[in-house]
Amino acid sequence: MPSVPNHPQLITYVDRLAGDLSGLREVLHGPLGGAFGGVHLLPFFTPIDGADAGFDPIDHTEVDHRLGTWADVGRIGEGFSLMADLIVNHVSSSSAEFQDWCANGSASAYAGMFLTLEHVFDGPDDPEIDKVYRPRPWPAFTSYDVAGDERLIWTTFTNDQIDIDVDHPAGRAYLRSVLDRLAEAGVDLVRLDAVGYAIKRRGTTCFMLPETFEFITWITDECRRRGMAVLVEIHNHHTHQIQVSGQVDLVYDFALPPLVLHALHAGDAGPLESWLRVAPRNCVTVLDTHDGIGIADVAPDGDLPGLLGAEDLDALVERIHDAAEGRSREATGAAASNLDLYQLNCTFYEALGSDDDTHFLARLIQVLCPGIPQVYYGGLLAAPNQMELLRRTNVGRDINRPYYDAASLAAALDRQVVRDTLALLRWRTRHGHLFDGTFELLDSPGNELALRWRTDDTTLEARLDVAERTFRVTVGDAVYETPGDFAR
Repeated sequence: MPSVPNHPQLITYVDRLAGDLSGLREVLHGPLGGAFGGVHLLPFFTPIDGADAGFDPIDHTEVDHRLGTWADVGRIGEGFSLMADLIVNHVSSSSAEFQDWCANGSASAYAGMFLTLEHVFDGPDDPEIDKVYRPRPWPAFTSYDVAGDERLIWTTFTNDQIDIDVDHPAGRAYLRSVLDRLAEAGVDLVRLDAVGYAIKRRGTTCFMLPETFEFITWITDECRRRGMAVLVEIHNHHTHQIQVSGQVDLVYDFALPPLVLHALHAGDAGPLESWLRVAPRNCVTVLDTHDGIGIADVAPDGDLPGLLGAEDLDALVERIHDAAEGRSREATGAAASNLDLYQLNCTFYEALGSDDDTHFLARLIQVLCPGIPQVYYGGLLAAPNQMELLRRTNVGRDINRPYYDAASLAAALDRQVVRDTLALLRWRTRHGHLFDGTFELLDSPGNELALRWRTDDTTLEARLDVAERTFRVTVGDAVYETPGDFAR
């Protein structure tokens, strides 16, 4: 099984942080030097500016020429573990494969690669369609002309994102071809994007089915044969993360962001501590990503209890909106054209009231928890909500997808909160061996998270008061009680 070093990773759009791949490499080795051991390059395929910010590839095997080449990707991989996305569920309606099928129908070499309504249901009036779990508020099907016939095609996310039939040999051949290209470029870790939606069966929710786990096993084996590890991306009830963690290399800890926010807003570390007792240890931790702040990951689901109760979850959402002075409301729910039913759109910095010390404490909690910490570029730079961008695009998630040029990046890097975060990440990188040791939670009152890491020769203990928003971390004789202490 391929291994991934337990060092902080940067999550970033190439163009939005550094312009192109060469620029990103300079930033990683320059002002961000020593902070990260890996980088997740958000979709850099052709094109980066389609219907879903790169998650709708026209060609999943080509680098968008505005960013550079595969050789440029490889050069970043020479100094960092490299993660890239396999967009499992769909391709762009402008892809050569889909256009060929639309033109030639059953005579196309790609006939069978795309999922039609009749592959799963008896017709458009089939009552079983109502059971389908939807990440968007609009129907799951779009009508396309295929060789003169109107066909209803699965489009789970947007009308321009055409679902692949991953059960069909043509669909699997396509996925293998993308994996071949990623492996050739030196990618170490493959993120399976939207994999929970890949398998559809009549009479089910068409989300995270038993057959989905079988498919994840297949694609994980394909990645491992090519020397790449697998990270599964699923937003749903937390038990799914626990279930899938046993059959893949890594899962996301998507429950961590709302639990940290609850702890800091409510002064209550209890739900976070309870989760850390059962959370998968083979995880990647995040506080923010290119998507919003997950809600389904801690929410109840039918008879299944959540990590937060319904009342606590409602209170958390309102506290975040208040902390952001209402700006997050403009990007969440019916206010945003791309409504995501399982997330709240806001930068993590504003979700904490734009308070530097609280933002640092949240990041400290993350890097002390089990797992590989991933840090989103917007969170790293303590970005405010991008209201001008949101109003220009009316895409809710754009509130947390800032663009930087050389001047604005330099200004962000000069802020004390950013310097403190980088010092913390460099500290985490230097002490990486500690976090491969033994983790335990210590007895503590409800307002405090207390934990310990042990190796054969070193012990780390931390007590973090989420009500008073203070902390004390000890590593041997060293004591850390302020953000500046981590810069020593």
